[in-house]
Amino acid sequence: MVDKIRLEILSNRFQAIVDEMAQVVSRTAHTVFVKETQDYGSVLVSRQGEVFAAPRRYGVLMMIGMPMEGALAAIGDDVAEGDIFISNDPDATKGMATHLSDVYLWKPVFIDGELLCWSWTFIHVSDIGGRVPGSIAPSSTEVYQEGLRITPQKLYSAGALKKPLLDMIKANCRTPGQNWGDMKACLAGLATAENRVRELVGQYDFATIDATVDQVLDYAETQARRVIDHVPDGTYRHTDYIEADMVGLGLVRIHVAMTISGGEMMLDFTGTAPQVRAALNIPTYGHHGHWMLITGLVNWICTQEPGIAYNAGLVRPMKVTIPKGTILNPEPGAAYGARYATSHKVCDVTVCALAQAVPMELPATDSGQGSILLVSVPDFESGGHKVSVIQPIVGGAGGRPADDGVDGTMVILNFLKNIPTEIFENEMPEILIRHYGLRDDSGGPGKFRGGTGIEIEFETSSPYTSITSRSMERYIFGPPGRLGGHMGATGYTTLHPGTDREQDLGKIDVLEMDPGDALRIGTQGGGGFGDPLERRAEKVADDVANGFVHRDTAQEHYGVVLQADGTVDDEATTSRRDEIRASRDWTEPPLYGLGEAREAHSALWSDELEDAVAAATADMPVHLRQFLHARLLTAVGERLDAGQQLAPVDVTALLNDLRATTAA
Repeated sequence: MVDKIRLEILSNRFQAIVDEMAQVVSRTAHTVFVKETQDYGSVLVSRQGEVFAAPRRYGVLMMIGMPMEGALAAIGDDVAEGDIFISNDPDATKGMATHLSDVYLWKPVFIDGELLCWSWTFIHVSDIGGRVPGSIAPSSTEVYQEGLRITPQKLYSAGALKKPLLDMIKANCRTPGQNWGDMKACLAGLATAENRVRELVGQYDFATIDATVDQVLDYAETQARRVIDHVPDGTYRHTDYIEADMVGLGLVRIHVAMTISGGEMMLDFTGTAPQVRAALNIPTYGHHGHWMLITGLVNWICTQEPGIAYNAGLVRPMKVTIPKGTILNPEPGAAYGARYATSHKVCDVTVCALAQAVPMELPATDSGQGSILLVSVPDFESGGHKVSVIQPIVGGAGGRPADDGVDGTMVILNFLKNIPTEIFENEMPEILIRHYGLRDDSGGPGKFRGGTGIEIEFETSSPYTSITSRSMERYIFGPPGRLGGHMGATGYTTLHPGTDREQDLGKIDVLEMDPGDALRIGTQGGGGFGDPLERRAEKVADDVANGFVHRDTAQEHYGVVLQADGTVDDEATTSRRDEIRASRDWTEPPLYGLGEAREAHSALWSDELEDAVAAATADMPVHLRQFLHARLLTAVGERLDAGQQLAPVDVTALLNDLRATTAA
C-alpha cells in the first residue's frame, strides 16, 4: 500500500534535488547560452530510463518525455561507480539526443554497490564542429555536416578522465575552452545529484527510495489520465506547415489525428511529409510521449492540474504512431540541427487539434518561432573563432481565454531567457546592439490580444561575420487566432535597414556580413483570442497609447475610433462596430483565424489531396521518396495554380509519369 504522505514528501525531495542540480549547472557554466539563456537540462532517471524528477523553473522545462532506454542499451552492462557517460548522437541514443549540439552526460548513482537510479545533464554547446560556425544551418542535408558525433561511451571510467576522448572532442569544435567549461558545469551538477540522493537514502533507506521512484511515476500517470479523461472522446484532426522555403523545399506538411479515448491520447501522424534534405528532421524513433512531440499537451495538463508530479509518468498516456521515413521519424543519418522548427509546428497542430474538443482551455497559437540568433567572428589574436548567441529570437504568446497573450515571449519557450545586452557586448565587442524591444502592432487582434513580437537590430564591425538563425518560422502563414481572434503578424528580416541598400531577406540560413553592415529582425505576434469587437474600447485606447496597437488597426479590426486626444469616440465606435458585424459572413466565431494566405492555400489543397500525395510515395526507399515527393508536390501545385481540379487518382497518374523519367 502506498503511503501517500511519504509519497508527497519524497516527490518534493526529488524536485529539490533536480532544482539544486540545475542551479549548480547554471551558476558554474561558461557560455551565455547556458548561464544566461539557460539551454541546458538536469534530471533524475529511473533504472529503466524514465525521468522521475525534472526542474519546473530552471533550464529547459519540457524534457520529461526524454527517452533514455536507447542510450542505456548502447552502453550495456559495463557500468561501475564513478563512471560518467557522454553522447550527442541522435541515432546511437535512439532519440535521447535530438541534434548534435546537445551534449549529454549521465552518471549511475550506486548505493553500497547497487544501482539505484541515473542522473543526466545536457548543455547546448555553442559549437560542435561541422560546416558552419555554431554547427547548425537549415540547409545541411545530412548529419555528417553538423559536427562531431559522439557515440555513447565513458568520459570517466571509475572516476578517471579519458583524456584522449576529451582531446578529440575539443579538437573538433571551434570553441573548445567554452565547451569544456560547460561540460564541467554538468559534471558539478551530476556530483550534486549523487550526493543529495545518497543523503536521501541515508535518511530513509534504499528500498523505500527505490519503491518511491516507481510510485511517483505511477502517481503522475494517474493524474494525467484524470485530466485527459474529461476531454470528450473522439478523433480531432489538424494540419499545419513548416515553411522550408529558405532551403528550396516550400511547405512541409505536419498532420495529426488525435484520438481521445478512456483517459488516453493517441497521436497518429500518418500523412505527415517524408523526411527532408534539410536540418528539419526530428529523430524520435517513434517513442511514445517523446518530448519533441507532446510539449504543448504537457503544458495543458500542467495548467489543468498545477500540482501534478512532474515526470515521465505524465506522458505515459500519450501514444504515437509515426510512419518510418517521415520528418518526425527519419531514417538514420538525416540532418537534425534545426529540428525545433518542426517540433514547434507539432506543438501547434496538436494544440489546435485538442482545441476542437476543449476550446476554452487552450490559448490561440503563439508566434511559432523558437530561433537562436548566433554570431561568429574571427578571433584575430588566436587565429580561431569567437562564437556566441546574440539572443533567442522568439515572438509573442497567443491570446488566452481570459487574458492577453504574453508580450515578447511564448509559454512553450518561457525557459529561454534574454541575454542582457551589456553581457553580450562585453563578450562580443565586435557586435553593437542598436535596438532591442517589443514590436508594435504585431499581436493578433482579439477580445484578448495576442502578445507582441520583438525587434532586434545590430551592427558588426568585424570582417567575416557569420550569422545563423535556425528555426525561423511563420514568415508566410501568421499564427492563427482562436474563436474569432485574428492571426498575429508574420516575421521579417531586413539587411541594411533604413538605408538605400535596404533588403528583405526572409528567413536566414547562413548570412555573411561585412564591417558596418546592420541587420534588423522582427518576430511574430501571437494570435488573438475571441472577437476583437468584444474588447473593451478603453482597453484598445490604452493599447494605442502604449504602442501595442496602431490607430488604424484599432479602427479596422477592433472597431474603435479615437479622438485626437486619444480618448474613445463612443458614437463613432458604436457605428464602426455595427458596420464590421454587418459585413461578416459568420454568425458564430470561427474556431481558427487562419488569415488570407493560409485560407487561399487550403482552398486549393484539400486534406484528401494532401493525404493522397503523402500516401503515393509512402512505401518507397527514403532517397527516392524524398526526390519524387518533392516533384509530385510541384507537379500537383502547378496544376492547381492553373485552375485544374485534381482527385486522388490523378495524383497516382502524375507519380507514374514522374517515375518514368527517374532512373531509380
